[in-house]
Parts: sequence; C-alpha cells; structure tokens
Amino acid sequence: METVAFWILGVAAVGTGAAVFAVDSMARATFALLASFLCTGGELLLAGLHYLGVLVILMMIMEMLVMAVFMVMYMMNPAGLMPMTMLHNTRGALAIAGAAFAAMTAGILTVPWPERRGRPPRDPAFALGEAVMGPAMLVMIVIGLAILVTMIATVVLATDRGRYDRDRAR
Repeated sequence: METVAFWILGVAAVGTGAAVFAVDSMARATFALLASFLCTGGELLLAGLHYLGVLVILMMIMEMLVMAVFMVMYMMNPAGLMPMTMLHNTRGALAIAGAAFAAMTAGILTVPWPERRGRPPRDPAFALGEAVMGPAMLVMIVIGLAILVTMIATVVLATDRGRYDRDRAR
C-alpha cells in the first residue's frame, strides 16, 4: 500500500509541478505549486521523516496562502487571474535544465556513496533540530514570531477600511 501511495504522490508532485508552467495565471500557478509541495511532504511522511514532512506541509501551506493573499492585494490584474504565460526564454531554460539534469544524473551514478556507520538516533526529530539549529533555536522561534507579526501587520495596513466600515458609503 505504501508503494502505491509513493508512486501516486510522486507522479502527482511532478504533474502539479509541471502545471505551474502550464496554467495561465499566477494564482493558479501558486496553488499548483502548493499541491506539488503537499505531495512532496506526503513523500517525506511515507519515508518515515515525520518531522520534515509535517514541516514542509505546514510551511508550504502558509507560504503559498500568504503569496496568494499578496497577489490579490497588490497585483495589477484581478487577483493574478488574468491570462499570462509562465514561460520565458524556453530554449535557454531547456538547455540549462537539460545540462543540470545530466550533471546531477552523472553525479548520482559516479559518486561513491558512503556506507552507513552507527545507528540512527533514538529521537530523530530532536537530533535534526540540534543539527540544524543548535543553540540558536530560541532565536529562530523569536524570528518566526516576528515574521508572523509582520505579515499580519502588512495585511492590516494594506486595507483602507476596518471591520465596521463595510456599510459606510464612500
């Protein structure tokens, strides 16, 4: 069952990732990218990386929704729904992507992969947090809170009327 879910999520992640460049508006591209990241988070959960999987899912939901809100607020076309193309310099992009794919494939096939030494830690989430953040965990929590407050303040300041002003004539 996990193998089937793995392949379904993998195909869906690639398909929705490709849809980012096929849809004709920024808002649709944003939600296609969100779907791709959610499938990738599901892949991480299936691989037993629960902390990273949940982290990817939660971060991408918030990031893409904030991006959609800012598109609605600030884009010149209505909510980023006007037809547009996401493809620019297609020949150059294909050449760069092909070269990068070839280089990464060559790296995968030619690099001698190390053998595992030791055992996995008892608490992988704690070990990962220590490895990534170390003693700066408190600082990162405070920075995360400051970023959240900044996003809320930006949305509040972007509106020209308050909660009770909707019935007021302009």
